[in-house]
Parts: sequence; C-alpha cells; structure tokens
Amino acid sequence: MKRTLLLALVSSMALLEPTPAQRDENRGGGFGGGEQNERIEPEDLEFSMGVAVIPDRETFEKLSYQGLDAGRDAYLAGIEFVKFIIDQPETDKAKVYFMNTKNYRGHPPYMSMVGLSRGGRGRPSGVRGALCYLPRLKAPNGESGLYIFDFQPRDSYTFEQIQSYYDTLISKAPLLKDKLAFHPLEGNLDQYREDKAKYEAAKLPVHLDADKRTKIAYLPLNPGESFGLLRILDDDLRPSPRDIVICKTLPNQMPRIAGVISAVRQTPLSHVNLRAIQDKVPNAYIDGALEQTTVNALVGKLVHYRVTPQGFSLREATKAEVDQHFAALRPASAQSPKRDLSITEFRPLKDIRFDQSASFGVKTTNLAAMHDFGFPEGTVPRGFGLPFYFYDTFMKYNKFDAMADELANDAELKKDRDALERALKKFRKTIEGGDMPDELYAALTKLQKSFPRNQSIRCRSSTNNEDLPGFSGAGLYDSYTHKPDEGHLSNTIQQVFASLWNFRAFEEREFYRINHQATAMGVLLHPNFKGEKANGVAVTEDILYESQGFYYINTQIGEDLVTNPDEESSPEELLLGWYERDGSEIVRRSREATEGKSLLSEEHLAELRRHLGTIHAEFADLYDEDMEDLKFAMEIEFKITKDDRLSIKQARPWVF
Repeated sequence: MKRTLLLALVSSMALLEPTPAQRDENRGGGFGGGEQNERIEPEDLEFSMGVAVIPDRETFEKLSYQGLDAGRDAYLAGIEFVKFIIDQPETDKAKVYFMNTKNYRGHPPYMSMVGLSRGGRGRPSGVRGALCYLPRLKAPNGESGLYIFDFQPRDSYTFEQIQSYYDTLISKAPLLKDKLAFHPLEGNLDQYREDKAKYEAAKLPVHLDADKRTKIAYLPLNPGESFGLLRILDDDLRPSPRDIVICKTLPNQMPRIAGVISAVRQTPLSHVNLRAIQDKVPNAYIDGALEQTTVNALVGKLVHYRVTPQGFSLREATKAEVDQHFAALRPASAQSPKRDLSITEFRPLKDIRFDQSASFGVKTTNLAAMHDFGFPEGTVPRGFGLPFYFYDTFMKYNKFDAMADELANDAELKKDRDALERALKKFRKTIEGGDMPDELYAALTKLQKSFPRNQSIRCRSSTNNEDLPGFSGAGLYDSYTHKPDEGHLSNTIQQVFASLWNFRAFEEREFYRINHQATAMGVLLHPNFKGEKANGVAVTEDILYESQGFYYINTQIGEDLVTNPDEESSPEELLLGWYERDGSEIVRRSREATEGKSLLSEEHLAELRRHLGTIHAEFADLYDEDMEDLKFAMEIEFKITKDDRLSIKQARPWVF
C-alpha cells in the first residue's frame, strides 16, 4: 500500500533535514566544542528559554513539544515531552532547568547557552533527561495521566541516584506529585533489575515499555466537547439527548445522548462508540470514573465535558451555555436521503451495482461490490437485495404512509418522549400485522424458494440512512433471522420494515431534520450463520492507538457480537501489521483465549491481512477517496464459520 511508503518517506526526510533544534545541536559541537556563555540561573530564565519550576499542567503544556521532530531521541516522537537538566544533582544545591522544548530540543547547545559546564569530553556535570506525559496510562494515584522521567538512552543510574532525581523533580514541579514514575531506558535496565527490590521497598513507581498497553486508565474513544446534564445510566434511566451519561456497564443500545463516560473498558467498535461518532459527541473510558472527585461531585448538574487525546475535562456549566450549544448543533434546513423506486424486483447480489445504493441501501450494495474483489468463493456470502420499492409499495397499500405522516408531523406528541415512544411501538406492531400486496407476496415466495428448504435466512436492514460516509447509522435499525418453521418470509420482512420506526431511529432523524417519509427500508438476505467459532470487526487503520501501518481488530469467541457484547464478554484487541513482516500484537487478551494465543489462527490472520488491504484499496477507488488519506478507512464485520472459514458479512466507511 502506497500510504506506508509515503509515511516512511516523510519520516525519513524529516530525520535527514536538520530542524532548528538539530542545527543548534550541531553548532554546539557535542560535549567538547562550541562557546559557553555566562551562567544563567534557572529562576532568571526568560520563558522562551525555560523555567525553574512547573507549577501546573498549563505551564507544562506551554513548555512541551509533541511531534515527529524529536532529533536523535526517536523514541520521543509523537509523545508530549519537556526536556530538563538537573544541575548539581544529589546535593542540597540541586537546581532544575526545565527547557522550553518547543524552542530547544538539544541538551548540549542549551547547556552552552545557559552557561552550564559540559565537562569537556567526559560526562557533563549535570544530568539530562526528559519528562513525558502519557495521558492514557494510570498514574500512581490511580487516576489517568502518567508522567514519566528518563535520561539519555545509554546512561545508567543506581536506585539511590534515581530516588534523588525523583525527589528533586517533584519538588520543582508540584503537578508531578503522585503522578510520576521512572522509565528506565536500555542503558539503565540492567541496573534497574539489580536494584528492583529497592524500588519496591521504597514504593518508587517504575514504568516499563511493556506497561504501555496494560495499564490504561483513559481512552479517548471519540474526542469532542459537549454540554448536558451529567447522569448515571442504570436500568431505571432512559437518557435524553441532553444527558451526558456515566455507564457502569455498556448498554447494547443507546438513544441519542450528549456524551458518554464509561467506567468499563470499551472498544471503538461497540455500538455505543459508533453511536457517539455518528452523533459527534465525546466518549471516553475513564477508569474508576465514579471514584474520581472531579466526576462524582458533578453528577446531577449541568456540565461541560471535553475529551481530547491529552485527557478529559469536566466542569459545571450554565443553562444558557447548554441551550446555546444544542441550538447550534441541529442543521438549519431539512434533509432528504436519496430514494430511487425504479428497481421493482429483488436481485442476486452479484447483479447489484455499487452505484445502486439509492435503490437497495449501502449495506446491500457494499456487500454486493465485494463479490468483484477476487476473494475465494464463500468469503462473501451469496444472497439477494430487496429494493426500497417493496417497502414503499407495502406502506402505501396499507395506508401506513398516511399514519407515518401523522406521527412525523405531530408537534405535541414529539414534546413527550414517553408518549412518542408508545406511539411508535404501536405503529411498529401495526406494520408487522399489515397485509403484503399479492404482487410482493408472490415475489417473496419465489425469493424464499431460492434458499434450501431447511436454511434459515438472515434478513438485514439496509436503509438509505445508514452506512454513509460521515454517518454510520449503526444500531438504529433491526435485523432478523427467518427460520424454516416460521412460515412465509413476508412475516420477517415486515419486522425489518417496522424497525424503520424505532424510537432511537426516529429521534435521530428528527434531530438531523431528516425527512422521515424520504427514508426507506431495503433488505439484505443471505444464509444465516450458525455455530460460528468467532466473530469480529476490523478497521483498515489503527483508529484507537494510532499506530501507523496496522489494522485494528476486535474478536469475540463464538456468536457473541463485538458491536453488541454481553456483559460478561471478553473481546480480544489486536493490531495486525499491513505487511507480514510487521506481525501482530495482542493489545488486550480475551479470557477465552489459550494463554499467549490469539482467538484467530495464524492462517486466518494472514487471510484477513490480505483481504483488508484489498477492501481498503477497492473501496477507496469506489468512493473516489485518496488511498493514502489518513482520514479514510473501511470497517468490516467478519466471522470464522463452524467449518473454520473466514467470511466477511459487511463493509462500511469508518466515520472519523
């Protein structure tokens, strides 16, 4: 894939082309060369050069650098860090120079500039290191946001020295108290292992590279900001669009809300997060959220909630702020999704084109498109698409379209959410009990006979209001399985039709001013999977940890869905390299997995790697997207069938 080569080229050019900081370092002549200025005490530094004390997070942010220009310290690329120098370490005269790292990233030239001795060709008189902020990791106090300190990669210090530096840094940077850990680099690892018992006895926190994925306390699943009433989601609460909810467990379905805080680990592929993405509301996993004073003290109050890669913030808000926020969110004018009723018969997927989504829905046309990608037979299920014409004809025949108009235009009913939900439930029951016109009934009889007599048929919703670029619609509509003993196929088709009038879907369309009557339901039909060994969801970019060159994959054992997991579910999170040489990394293991093993075999991982590359490239072309655009990715749902075959059941654009 060309995007990998592009990223590698950009990175290598950045390393070859000297930055201002690197040019300064080169002029400094290493440890022995260059002129040394008169000494400037840290408390006398101008802020553009640095400070003697970091009192708070705001100051750290102003001093810090985060980007690819890390000079010789490649391990710092992409991490927020502030470099420092401890002068006269291990003495009561120790002072710290916290460098303004936005302006200066090389220690040697900086030391010359402030008049610090670099000790000729030997070790400098001070110690040089970096303070890094890792917002996702758990700090020693149990909250999210860990600071680590390390030194030059080849330097090695004893426990006693590290303890002294740790105490000095905290004394000069109060924000580090209870949030700081020592990070031994390769040169210090042997000494750390020798001193490990001393660290444990002194309870001096240590962060190892192996901890970066295991001690996560914060995950910004969907960055953003919002306003609303902070409430705890439980069985007795049905949240409103103006509620920011704290989830003790993850619900399978979520109505429109203003924001999510989950006290349990989520994955980016759950329906809760997909809903947050499509609604453009902040969503984060915050370990022990209800035990944190900044969260618990605001329950029941109007709040401003912000989620960023660097952490979350929560503060009390005014009603005026809340009202202004929601007034600005809704589109100014009505919207009507495309609906083409010119196709009047069901068609095999192999005969449906990608550009016919206005007749069949994107879910159907995307699955149909994959039949042309050259996958082995059986990878993409064979089946049929039922066009919107069937839904439209059925609704008009029963005069349900008039009933839908009445519901959609009842302003008083829409002011009472409970009454609206009851009315929609009654309407769905009415649709399920409607009469299928003879013409459509005969067509569905023929369609049903296209499947083997004892074959269960999966009937999946496929509307013109989901699986769209910028709007996934995940979880809004319902799919059903028609079993051989359930009579005529029309019974199940009408259940799918009725789901267009789910409360959560109606509320979503209402918020975005989408014409309810222009929305239409198609149905994707294919053989139902039974007894699968595993199912999963994959995205053709690492959309959570943002590792370049990797796919992000969630897998569940058996029939438990990744998007709608059971409360006791234990999904596997895995990063799969775009290329075989990059291998894979299990970020979070499933309790169901054999120790040290993935839920997916090496053969399935290799096959998935090939197919994901093809899907990304082919759909980038179909959607007329730049394949190297980091804001384009495809999300797929897959299964490992009972006969141990990889089957792909859905593909849609990932909503960034």
